Amino acid sequence: MAENIYWADTYVQKICSSAQAIRKIRHGQRIFIGSACGEPQELVRALAHCSKEFSGLEIVRMMSMETSSLIDIADQTHDASLNIRSIYLGSTSSESLSRNKRFITPMNMSEVPSLFTSRRMPVNVAMIQVSPPDDFGWMSLGISVDVTYAATLAADFVIAQVNDRMPRVMGHSFIHVNQVDVVVEHNEELLTIAPIEQSETAARIGKQLSRLIEDGSTLQVGLDAASQATVQALEGKNDLGFHSQYLTEDVMHLYSQGVITNRCKGYNDGKLVASAALGSSNLYEFLHDNPGIEFYPSDYVNDPFTIARHNRMVTMNRARAIDLTGQVLAEAMAHTLYAGVSGIPDFVRGARGSKGGKSIIFLPSTINNGSMSAITPSVAGEAVVVPRGDVHFVATEFGVINLFGKSLQERAMALISISHPDFRDELLDSAKEVGLVARDRKLGTAGKAVYPVQLEDFVYRDNLKITIRPAKPVDERRIQEHYYGLDKDDVVRRFFHEKTSFIRSDVETKSQIDYIRELTLIALVGEAGFENVIAIGEYLLEAETNMAEVAFSVNTQYQGLGLGKALLKKISVAARDNGIAGLVAYTVPTNKAMVNLFKSLPYKVVTYFEDDGLKLTCKFDELKEGLE
Repeated sequence: MAENIYWADTYVQKICSSAQAIRKIRHGQRIFIGSACGEPQELVRALAHCSKEFSGLEIVRMMSMETSSLIDIADQTHDASLNIRSIYLGSTSSESLSRNKRFITPMNMSEVPSLFTSRRMPVNVAMIQVSPPDDFGWMSLGISVDVTYAATLAADFVIAQVNDRMPRVMGHSFIHVNQVDVVVEHNEELLTIAPIEQSETAARIGKQLSRLIEDGSTLQVGLDAASQATVQALEGKNDLGFHSQYLTEDVMHLYSQGVITNRCKGYNDGKLVASAALGSSNLYEFLHDNPGIEFYPSDYVNDPFTIARHNRMVTMNRARAIDLTGQVLAEAMAHTLYAGVSGIPDFVRGARGSKGGKSIIFLPSTINNGSMSAITPSVAGEAVVVPRGDVHFVATEFGVINLFGKSLQERAMALISISHPDFRDELLDSAKEVGLVARDRKLGTAGKAVYPVQLEDFVYRDNLKITIRPAKPVDERRIQEHYYGLDKDDVVRRFFHEKTSFIRSDVETKSQIDYIRELTLIALVGEAGFENVIAIGEYLLEAETNMAEVAFSVNTQYQGLGLGKALLKKISVAARDNGIAGLVAYTVPTNKAMVNLFKSLPYKVVTYFEDDGLKLTCKFDELKEGLE
C-alpha cells in the first residue's frame, strides 16, 4: 500500500491506463473484484482481454452480472489462466449456476469481510470502482460497500477505477487516495438493474405480508421481484425504518413518499442503512451526498447483533422451496435480482433477537409455471439456506403461518394449508407416508379452499388490539382451548346442552372450512402465531333454504366488548357476498344477548318459537323500516 503522504502530490503520478494497471498483476495472485453494480467494468474488460497471458490467477467476487465473462475464460483455459471463487449462499439448481458449481464458496455475508481482514484468504490485488476524490482526498465506494470495503483495506495492491458517475454515499464507505496504488480514470455509466414487471402472485403475497408489519417497524427486504412487490404493498404504513443488505428502487420511492422515515428504529435513528444498491441511475442520483442514507460494510449491516438492536425488525426474504418440516431453499436467478447473494440467515437470526421482531420467509406456492408445488415433502440432497429451527413466519399467496414452537405435525399441516389447492391432498398423503402426520388426519373442505384475506381486520377495545380473521386449519388447537375455557353457562348457550369434552373431531369442522358454504371467524389476542381465541362466530349454509345458520361464543372475561356484534357484522357481509340469502340463529328465549345481537343487523328480524327454543331469521333483501 502507498505511504501516508499528501494525496494531491502523488494522485497524478498514480494515473495510468487500464491496460497498464492490469500489467502490474503477477501470475498466481488472488484478485478481488468489486461486487454487484459497483463492478469496475473497465478494469474487468482489460483483465478479460489479456487474461490468457496469465497463469494461476484466482478471481474472488460476489456473484455478479458478468459484463465480461471471466467464467467463460476459465472454462476455455480449463482454469489454467483464471480460477473463479464466487461468494454465495444458496441452491445451485438453475442451469447457469449448476454448470459452475465448482466456483461457488458458500458463506454468510456477515463473515466475508473477516475472511479478508484476518488474511485467512489473503487478497493480493483489489480492483474497485470509486467516486472522484473530494478536497481532502477521500473517495467513496458508492453503491458497493458490502464486502468491497474490507477487501480494499486488506489488499496488498489496490487498483481503483475513478468514475465521476459513482455517487458519494455517506457512512463507512470512504477510502483515501493514499490507500490506492493505481488510478484508472474512466467515466462510464454504472451497471443498472431494469425494473421487473410484478406478477399478480407477488402482489397477493405483498398484501398478505403487509398485515404483519406494524407502523414503526424496521425492514430488511430481499432483492427479488416478489420482495419489491411486498415493499409496494406498504405504502399505507407510517414511520418505517430500513436496515438491509441492499437498497432498491422501491425502497427509494417509499422514502420519497414519507413512508420510510427511520424515526423509530431505535438504532441509527434517522438513517437509512444498507451496504449496496442495485437499481437505476435515478436511484444512484438519489444516493449522492444524501445525509439521510449511510452505507456500511457487510460485517456491520449483516451482523445479527446489530440487526437485533433495531425495534420491530422485520425481515422479508424469498425462498425457492420449503419442505414440510420448514427447511428453506433459496437460489439466485437472473429475474430475481441477485436473490441468491444471500444474507438471509444473518437477518433471520437478527430479527429473532429484536424486540417485537419478525422473520418472514415467503414464496409463490408453485414453481415451473405452476406444474410443481414449491412446498415439498422433502428437500433432501439440496442446499438448505435456512434450517427448520430458524424459520418463523412463512407466507404464500394463500396465507401466512408461524412455525415457531410447532411440532412437525403442526408444521406440516400449516404448510399444507398455504400450499396451492391443487397439491394439498398429495402433500398430505406424502406427510402421512413419512410419519409427519397421523393417518386419520384429513383436510375436509379446506383442501380446495382459498383463504379470504380480505376478511382480516383489527379492532381495539380498552387499548387491547384484537385480530378478527377467518379460521385456518392451524387454529384447530386454539379453538379447542377456547371451548374448554368457556364457562358452563356459556357452553349451554352455545351448544344447548352441558358439554365437557371438545375432542378434535368436534373442532375440525370449525377450522377445516371452505369459507363459502361454511365460515368461522375468530377473535384473537396475543403475539402473532401464539394468540388465544377469545371469541368465535360461525355460519353453516343450509343448502335447501340458502340460509346460513350462525352461532357465537365469547370468553367470559371479554364479554361486553362488542365482539359478538363485530363478528356478526363481518359474517353477514361475507354471507351476502357469497350469495347466501340470509341468516338464521337458534337460541334459548332467556338469551337476551343473542336476541339483541341479531336485532342489531340492518335487516328485518323474524322471531319464531320452536319447542323450548327460539329461532331468529333475517334476509339480506329485506331491510328494516326506514333503511329501504
